[in-house]
Amino acid sequence: MRMAPSILKLPTQGCQSMDSFSGLESFVRAADLLSFAKAGRLLGISASAVGKNVARLEQQLGLRLFNRTTRHVRLTEEGAMFHERCRRILDELDDARAMMQDAAVAPRGRLRVSLPTIGYRFLLPVLPAFKARYPEIELDLDFNDRLVDVIAEGVDVAIRSGELGDSQLVARRLGPFCFVLVASPDYLARHGVPQVPADLAQHSCLRYKFVTGGRIEDWDLPGLPAQLPPGLLCNNMEAMLGAAVAGLGVAYMPDFLARDSLCRGELQRVLETHLVRQGQFSALWPSSRQLSPKVRAFVDFASEHMFREDLPPVR
Repeated sequence: MRMAPSILKLPTQGCQSMDSFSGLESFVRAADLLSFAKAGRLLGISASAVGKNVARLEQQLGLRLFNRTTRHVRLTEEGAMFHERCRRILDELDDARAMMQDAAVAPRGRLRVSLPTIGYRFLLPVLPAFKARYPEIELDLDFNDRLVDVIAEGVDVAIRSGELGDSQLVARRLGPFCFVLVASPDYLARHGVPQVPADLAQHSCLRYKFVTGGRIEDWDLPGLPAQLPPGLLCNNMEAMLGAAVAGLGVAYMPDFLARDSLCRGELQRVLETHLVRQGQFSALWPSSRQLSPKVRAFVDFASEHMFREDLPPVR
């Protein structure tokens, strides 16, 4: 059914425009709650005032928006169509009001952020600048490799890599990273430097096992042997880094994790020209029409600073 043309022709001048807005707001809240009494409590007016506002709106439109009985209130077909349109209008007004209020308020309060265990390597170097800019934001950081349920666990922002398939979350890309194969100079002196991926069949391979599900991370190199020798399985990236530095084998890891050890000469890259895989970190937060000032401040700052190549090393 097409909406009657008169639905969109509300009065727009003088007292009639105020009456129209009151009618629209009363109608939307009553339609949301399917109760004039509940809508009145939400709006701070009586149920009869809600009813009068809706009746006046129906008279202006020349349409019945609700079917009313002594026990129930139900939207008519035209009312349901009108409700969808009016809801968007009021949402836009709410967003505009919130945006103007937020612009005058400094971001503050507790902010719960979930990151992978190795996330401190890209977060800690920029934290002093963040705290200097936003001293009233209290950060509550959770470094954990399990897949956190952002909504159920009350997390404000999560930083994740990989596929982002949760439709209840909004995502914003923060920065790319690449993977490297590394080993200690001592290990390579004893076992030789692999020249092609197939050579890894003769090496001790340090493999990462995901905390959630126990899957072993694939090494994305063309020409790998069918089976990599299992030198070590580990569900903690930092421990795997330590094993590589200790000379236990060849490890596959994000470049930002290996960077400081590479700079100190504790590790060196191997098969660098054969590595093709890139990763991507993103910030995620529960979907909503309006970001809170503290979430917006953190996401904007992270996307600008967190994955710069000139970050200082983690001590």
